[in-house]
Amino acid sequence: MSAKAISEQTGKDFLYKYICTSVDVQNRFSYARVTTETDWDRLTQEHPWLLTERLVVKPDQLIKRRGKLGLVGINLDLQGVKEWVRGHLMKETTVGKAKGVLKNFLIEPFVPHTQEEEFYVCIYATREGDHVLFHHEGGMEVGDVDTKAQRLMVAVDDKLSEDQVRDQLLTHVPENKKEVLSSFIVSLVNFYEDLYFTYLEINPLVVTDQGVYVLDMAAKIDATADYICKAKWGDIEFPPPFGREAYPEEAYIADLDAKSGASLKLTLLNPCGRIWTMVAGGGASVVYSDTICDLGGVDELANYGEYSGAPSEQQTYDYAKTILSLMTREKHPEGKVLIIGGSIANFTNVAATFKGIVRAIKDYQGPLKEHEVTIFVRRGGPNYQEGLRVMGEVGKTTGIPIHVFGTETHMTAIVGMAMGHRPIPNQPPMDAHTANFLLNASNSAMTPAATRTASFSEPRTPNDATPAKKSKAGLPADSLHSILWPLKNVVTADWKEAQASSGCSGAKATTLFRKQTKAIVWGMQTRAVQGMMDFDYVCSRDEPSVAAMVYPFTGDHKQKFYWGHKEILLPVYKNMADAMKRHPEVDVLISFASLRSAYDSTIEAMQHPQIHTIAIIAEGIPEAQTRKLIKMADEKGVTIIGPATVGGIKPGCFKIGNTGGMLDNILASKLYRPGSVAYVSRSGGMSNELNNIISRTTDGVYEGVAIGGDRYPGSTFMDHVLRYQDTPGVEMIVMLGEIGGTEEYKICQGIREGRITKPVVCWCIGTCATMFASEVQFGHAGACANQASETAVAKNQALRDAGAYVPKSFDELGNVIKTVYDELVANGTIIPAQEVPPPTVPMDYSWARELGLIRKPASFMTSICDERGQELIYAGMPITEVFKEEMGLGGVLGLLWFQRRLPRYACQFIEMCLMVTADHGPAVSGAHNTIVCARAGKDLISSLTSGLLTIGDRFGGALDAAAKQFSKAFDSGMLPMEFVNKMKKDGKLIMGIGHRVKSINNPDMRVQILKDFVKQHFTSTQLLDYALDVEKITTSKKPNLILNVDGFIGVAFVDLLRTCGGFTRDEADEFVEIGALNGIFVLGRSMGFIGHYLDQKRLKQGLYRHPWDDISYVLPEHMSM
Repeated sequence: MSAKAISEQTGKDFLYKYICTSVDVQNRFSYARVTTETDWDRLTQEHPWLLTERLVVKPDQLIKRRGKLGLVGINLDLQGVKEWVRGHLMKETTVGKAKGVLKNFLIEPFVPHTQEEEFYVCIYATREGDHVLFHHEGGMEVGDVDTKAQRLMVAVDDKLSEDQVRDQLLTHVPENKKEVLSSFIVSLVNFYEDLYFTYLEINPLVVTDQGVYVLDMAAKIDATADYICKAKWGDIEFPPPFGREAYPEEAYIADLDAKSGASLKLTLLNPCGRIWTMVAGGGASVVYSDTICDLGGVDELANYGEYSGAPSEQQTYDYAKTILSLMTREKHPEGKVLIIGGSIANFTNVAATFKGIVRAIKDYQGPLKEHEVTIFVRRGGPNYQEGLRVMGEVGKTTGIPIHVFGTETHMTAIVGMAMGHRPIPNQPPMDAHTANFLLNASNSAMTPAATRTASFSEPRTPNDATPAKKSKAGLPADSLHSILWPLKNVVTADWKEAQASSGCSGAKATTLFRKQTKAIVWGMQTRAVQGMMDFDYVCSRDEPSVAAMVYPFTGDHKQKFYWGHKEILLPVYKNMADAMKRHPEVDVLISFASLRSAYDSTIEAMQHPQIHTIAIIAEGIPEAQTRKLIKMADEKGVTIIGPATVGGIKPGCFKIGNTGGMLDNILASKLYRPGSVAYVSRSGGMSNELNNIISRTTDGVYEGVAIGGDRYPGSTFMDHVLRYQDTPGVEMIVMLGEIGGTEEYKICQGIREGRITKPVVCWCIGTCATMFASEVQFGHAGACANQASETAVAKNQALRDAGAYVPKSFDELGNVIKTVYDELVANGTIIPAQEVPPPTVPMDYSWARELGLIRKPASFMTSICDERGQELIYAGMPITEVFKEEMGLGGVLGLLWFQRRLPRYACQFIEMCLMVTADHGPAVSGAHNTIVCARAGKDLISSLTSGLLTIGDRFGGALDAAAKQFSKAFDSGMLPMEFVNKMKKDGKLIMGIGHRVKSINNPDMRVQILKDFVKQHFTSTQLLDYALDVEKITTSKKPNLILNVDGFIGVAFVDLLRTCGGFTRDEADEFVEIGALNGIFVLGRSMGFIGHYLDQKRLKQGLYRHPWDDISYVLPEHMSM
């Protein structure tokens, strides 16, 4: 969401800090906040003016008309303020329909003034620009400022001047105050623009001889501009609307949302309610809430929320467990229901997101059964069949009643089932599996292209210029009597004022997409591009619709894609200018740029006259930037679809990105050939649901566009409805509007004036908003009503009265569409054509594997680590648990090398081994090699490798060999003396015995440290004791034939593996056999080698050359003679 209300204190803080004006703004930063935790003594120390000034106190909780409600204490001393606060703090108060508790208060200096010194000023944003309202009589009794105030509009990219303010706003202001007010208002508008406000009201604004006083202030800012304004805004706390508490769970989900590229929203309406929702999609979430409220469940609806944008399994799990935790805190006498719903996803892998929900259900199965929770699931989209299967299985295994439905069931039918208004089918009919859609029903591999180039529902015409057939805007009322609400001739009072010009810019094209349309895709969205190419192929296009891609983060190159069975290469350019120059046939840009770069890339695209249509997919672009894009697009005759959209689709011709979902849905909804019905929607997910509804009730979709959920979409409902009106082949129009804005009234005007003559079926979602006690911001940024005319209820009634076909609820939308369509078929307007099967398209290997349709032997097998999930896993243990248990390096090594969680003493022993083997000076061969390599100018990896390659039986690699030799002798029952004699007889060295420097008289302290630890902590040291007995024999012959550190570690490790309880004897022997023990020395000594490398670089040592006097030159005798 974009426009968010801020507290009065925050708004004034911004104003005092950042307004740039020559006017003397009084009482800057003179305010104090009071809550339940306030220490009055400390407060007066921080704000000493509280002790000397007369004061005003009021709640700061987004409450309108506080003065009229008696919620302002005026002209009080500090003691009076304390008493006033004491009388109101934590008291329940009713404001309109909302009941809430007063808990935050603002204290400010009292400003003595007269009524003549009070003024009203307000700035608010619209699509065309920012409106400035001014009234010369401000204060509590200002009344209806919409009708009283003087107003002017500052168009997008325009600047306000003081002369404009004086001439248009200050006509009733005394001359001596005009200069101050005009200067302040201009500065206020500049401040409003600089800090990305969307609404700012000051009432009253007091102007005295001392200067300007901002007494009361209300404001909203565009929260999506956080990345631009962070330095000035800081960390903002957005308070909830009055009457709704701020719950920590809401803050938790908001934090998840901020850290994710997906969308996660949660608003708690009634934590004690019995009806809970977990809905995918911003539009669908509103539709489900509407249906629950329409069926009488408004008082039991516990929450509003949505998850969308392909959240990961972990994100979905976190979201689901939050809701399950909330709904299992208090029991309800009738039990509870959880509605896991959604429209047909465009690109989200339903099975993957359901995995997270299933995990949460399993974790909460006890509380869910205890609270008698019944779950209803309806979903469609990529891999939805597997998702529904898994959801059904978890119901069977846990004993929780879970009813699952797919696209064969109307989206909101599960609401009626959950609330007892319709029966639950025992075995609902299931659509065919995803894979089945890919098989052609006929023996022919190809369908003649000519059969699908023109409209599916009318005689084919050679061009798009044929005049549209005129249809009556309405059908006889009796044919719709059982479905439609009776017309009541009720129009909202401000309907006329809400209207704007319905004319469409002459420079913009009526036909956006043809069968020859070519596009450039901005962004490395290979999955979306492949989806477009598969759509092109199944529509029998001659060439792919994507000509090239632009991706600034790599150099020019080619990207591989499939065109049917064949692989093709698509050019990828670093900059847009090169792509445009080399592909002059392109007239569409599909931008997957991020919210931060979408503005600049769109501006750049509009510099190229060949571009006529731009689809902006990104969500979260600041509204001020979007308005600039709209203005530029209007000037250049460019149609913008979006922002915050999935795009649009023209069956048989072209689709934008992920629109329409994967190929199974394209085929199921018959989007490979045109029908007779065109639609326009805000929601991307709901547009796919419309594809489904229209394909089941009519001959299919002719064209569909999702204009996006932002307050100011690049193109409007009217823009597209007028295109459809003027397009041959479109015989009826469907519009899915929503709460917020007034664009739907232009449709009303168009029907009334006869500009729109084709039948229009309309429904505006968000009817539930008028039933809530407090304001709810729905999933889309624009889905919030700021006045009565912007409510869905008002707009639906206005559309009915204008002659549009409006169902009584979304549940009935499909029935109304079918009724209108059947009437058009009956009167001959639509002549359904014979269905023709599309060509087959091979399924991608990766997707076939995801669906479980194929299997293939893996090239690799691993059993120690899994990085595929949300969290890294070592041998079955999540990395968070590794740190929580403080396992240390020894514990990690145990997991990765031995696949065991070793005892604490074993982990400590491993770490000690690494420490004592880390280094043994620069003279040993490995360190020497590393140093020579480093001094030759080689890099770290090369130098380290040079040292490691010296490790073997003669240097450092004796751990394995010692372990094997001593184990074999001990296990065979050979006495220590027999072992020594046998090795001597065989002419073999005893590995792990002997040292160049250390001896029985000069012991190696590393061995002594390890020996003390092993004797103290190991449960048995049989092999070590055996090796020490061998040492007694060898040192009696020569004092330096001691058990060295390699030998000690080798035999002690065998004792550890055999006696720690984690391994069988065979497993312990296998680890010795495969070389695990030498790994200890390699890992430990690598630390030392790296140290030597860094030391040489730090000392800046030059190339090493071995001195001649340290080399004995021994040449063959005949050569020396």
